[in-house]
Amino acid sequence: MGLKKRDDNIVRGNCRGRCSRLPRNLRAVEKLTGHSFENHSFCVSYILDEEAGRDGGVRPQVPRGASKMGTGSREQEFGQTGAMGGPQGPRHRQQELPLRILVPTQFVGAIIGKEGLTIKNITKQTQSKVDIHRKENAGATEKAITIHSSKEGCSQACRMILEIMEKEANDTKIVDEVPLKILAHNSLVGRLIGKEGRNLKKIEQDTGTKITISSLQDLTIYNQERTITVRGGVEECCNAEVEIMKKLREAHENDVASLNQQTNMMSGLNLSALGIFSSGLSVLPPASGVRGSLSAPANYSPLLGPPSVLGGMYGVPSSGALSLQQATAEQEVVFLFIPTPAVGALIGKKGQHIKELAHYAGASIKIAAPDNPDDPERMVIITGPPEAQFKAQGRIYGKLKEENFFTAKEEVKLEAHIKVPSTAAGRVIGKGGKTVNELQNLSSAEVIVPRDQTPDENDEVFVKIIGHFFASQTAQRKIREIVQQVKQQERKHQQTVPTPSQPSK
Repeated sequence: MGLKKRDDNIVRGNCRGRCSRLPRNLRAVEKLTGHSFENHSFCVSYILDEEAGRDGGVRPQVPRGASKMGTGSREQEFGQTGAMGGPQGPRHRQQELPLRILVPTQFVGAIIGKEGLTIKNITKQTQSKVDIHRKENAGATEKAITIHSSKEGCSQACRMILEIMEKEANDTKIVDEVPLKILAHNSLVGRLIGKEGRNLKKIEQDTGTKITISSLQDLTIYNQERTITVRGGVEECCNAEVEIMKKLREAHENDVASLNQQTNMMSGLNLSALGIFSSGLSVLPPASGVRGSLSAPANYSPLLGPPSVLGGMYGVPSSGALSLQQATAEQEVVFLFIPTPAVGALIGKKGQHIKELAHYAGASIKIAAPDNPDDPERMVIITGPPEAQFKAQGRIYGKLKEENFFTAKEEVKLEAHIKVPSTAAGRVIGKGGKTVNELQNLSSAEVIVPRDQTPDENDEVFVKIIGHFFASQTAQRKIREIVQQVKQQERKHQQTVPTPSQPSK
């Protein structure tokens, strides 16, 4: 352990020094690289911290999930200076899509090589950072490898790994075939396949490969990746990888661009933490913190939907697990209407899917009992802060698309109802309907404030929103902004109105 402490001090001491001490950093890196400790070989690099660099100092950057001595990290990472930053090249954009592949567990040792020399050679030649997730899913027959690099670097690293596996398979005769297996977020796969499977068929024809994609039934709320299996020779598989990743990256970049466009319309939301977009890996929020009490909304207006939500509900108990931030945030209630045949898919076997969804989003999710068995739609009541609403509704929209309740050419458009104070309803409409028309043009959603509503016991009425996910979310956010402005003006007015004990002068 003395060696471990001494080596840690070398890295910390030198990496936190001034830029003038850069040669000492390099000597520390060279000294530690290749050193063995507890059957693990060190492969050390440093990344220049841009913020610290402005102060003249250099701080070490630890990549996400990087292995730390004594912490029992679940991942083993191998980095090459210049691949993610440092003197050899600029840091890659955080939004760049990595290449993720699955390899048979028995080949992992050959890919790493004796004392890590093989994987070190791969990272050096391809200027990549390679994460081998050895300790995840103990006992699994396959392990994931994530490659962070340029498009060319990812493809080159993939080719080298395939060649190693083919050689190992020929030498050991363990398996007859080693296909290339690429992992991709489910939200990207549809665009890879293309209309009527045309994109996939073209890649197969152009590369001489056979490509299959894992079933939607294999997905869970915790794993939104599907496996794209490519069969053929190494050369053919590598050519297919280039074309597959080209399509996936295009879809990913479009999603990121769309997300950036919507960010300005949805103030107050931490969109980067929502985990429903194709950002490479879905990261789930921690399931810890206090437990908030969320009560079901009562007296739903018969004007806009089923009148009773108090009895016969199927869903997650109202005391769902919430993080501290979510529990202290303002709780919002949204009534979302889904096709009646989709209720079973949303609930899942023994209620498992809806429970996982509620846990993931940090929201209370209930499905109201139908007033009439022939009702074409069922009401889903979602209670939670803004980010929980965003995540829960996004998953529901996605689930309906995955389960083919909407055709490939058809956008998923749902109806949502939210409550607003009756004093704010007129502001949502605007003079001569100006505000609601502008809102519809901005969001592309249909927004309706039914007239002649009777306010409930809380002096609230309903606003109806119809549209695809982003349209509905944009309209919901903007309407809530209007409500907040009305409330602030009312509070300000109350503070300026003189009380009987304080007569006006």
